Order: sequence, then structure tokens, then C-alpha cells
Amino acid sequence: MMIREPAVAGKFYADEPEKCVAGIKSCLQRAADTPAEADTADMERFVGGVVPHAGWLYSGSVAARVFHEIAQRPHPQAIVIFGAVHVLHGPCPTVFPAGAWETPMGLANIDERLSERLHGQTGLLEKDPHAHDDEHSIEVEIPFIQYLMPETLVVPIMVPVNDKAAALGRAVGRTCRSYGVSSVFICSTDLTHYGPSFGFTPQGVGPEGLKWAKDTNDRRMIDLMLAMQSQDAVKEAVTNRNACGGGAIAATLAACESYGARRATLLEHTNSFEIGRTFTDEPPRDSVGYVGILFD
Repeated sequence: MMIREPAVAGKFYADEPEKCVAGIKSCLQRAADTPAEADTADMERFVGGVVPHAGWLYSGSVAARVFHEIAQRPHPQAIVIFGAVHVLHGPCPTVFPAGAWETPMGLANIDERLSERLHGQTGLLEKDPHAHDDEHSIEVEIPFIQYLMPETLVVPIMVPVNDKAAALGRAVGRTCRSYGVSSVFICSTDLTHYGPSFGFTPQGVGPEGLKWAKDTNDRRMIDLMLAMQSQDAVKEAVTNRNACGGGAIAATLAACESYGARRATLLEHTNSFEIGRTFTDEPPRDSVGYVGILFD
């Protein structure tokens, strides 16, 4: 069986089983201690969501909030995770086709039948397990699924930022719907990377620049996602540098809409500066935006 070994355990999250579970519980508790921006009690099921993918200390509570909400409803057969690409990668989206992903919590099994169907039916996917070897955007989400929905299978897909992304998402959503696969589509992306460390300071260095990054630049992409404008996501990400996973966003929005989603709900929007200042006194220079969104 093909096994994808963890690449960032011990860096982005704990590399021991007990510490990994403790980390998830801490993320869930931090999410519970922070009121959500919207009430989801009347929502019967979710088709998809958007989660960040930084280290759990910073973005884990936002991701945990989204996964917890999904897990409160009937668990899907499969979660298709559209991930951002931070490593050397070709222009074609790549699926991890079979086997399992290993984390400190054990093996997360791939939905091999669905993976094969998506590869055959969409005509837009390459089977390339090794493309996923060093990419963290999907890996950091897997333990949340293992803990909250242990029986759910996964289909990891890396999506480059190009004009194929929305078409892929539409094809994936349509295929899952036509075959009657109970699915949830997850986008793994962070938002604006602002500050000298990222070479992006159009509004200067310091509090005013960080405020602009969150309230204006992040918000442009968030509003696009809430309007489910899949066709505009890649251009928005490239033009305004407000998401590292523009392709993943486009694919997720298109998949959710194709599968039947008609509404997007914002749960939380924060950034690494706001979270970091709860445990560090470092002066404000750099920040990365995080958002949690659900689609139903």
C-alpha cells in the first residue's frame, strides 16, 4: 500500500500521538472560547469549507472550528481536500490516488474508488503521489479529520493557481453528485501574507499596514468566497496577493456550487498578528490572514 509519510509533524503540529490529540483538543477549546461570527444551528448539512494551514499554534483553532461544525452533522463518506501549492509543481492539479496518509494519529485512508473516478471523469487530474511529499497545506488538516470523523475517507488534491482550477472543481463536484458520493469539499488556504518577511508592504510597515491587510485586502477575497465567485478567485489572488491557495479556492467554490451549495457563511476571520500577540510581545511587522467559512 502506498503511504504518504508526514512532512511537517513536529514543526506545524506535534509529532507524537498523545501530543497531537492534545493539540487538537486545545484548538477545539480555543475555538469554543471565541464566539463565531455566525450561528449555524439551523444548517442541516455542509457541502464544504475553507480552512487555514499554518502551524496549529496560530491557525489551528480556525481550522478546528470549521471541522467541528462539519462533524456535528452526518459524516460524509469522503472529504476532498483542495490544497494550496508551496513546492515545485507542474501546471496540472495532482491527486494522491491510493493508499493512505500517515500522521502521528495513524493512517488516514484514501477513497481510492472516488479518486479513480475523479481522475477518469474530469480529465483534469494527474495521478502523482510524490507531488505531495513535501507540501504542508493538506497534511495539517488530516489529523482534524482523523480525530473528529475517523471513518471518513480523504482525497487529497493539490491545485496550482491557474485557469484550470475552477473547471476542475466543477468537474469534481459534478462527478461526486452524479455517482451519489456523500462528499465535503475543503479548501486549504491562508490569506494575505503581509510584511517585510514576505516582501509585501504596499501600505507600509506597522499597525496600519497590518490593518489594511486584514480589513481591505483579506476582505476582498473573503467577499468573493462568500459570493461563491469561483471564476474570479485565481485572478483576485494573483492581482492582490490575498491568498496563497487561489487555485484551491476556485476549485472548492466551483465544486460546492456544482454539488448543490447555495450559501456561504463566515465563521471567523483573524490573522497571525492578532493570535500571536496573545503570547508574544514582538512588534507588529508581519502577518498572515486566516479565515473559516462553511458552504451549505
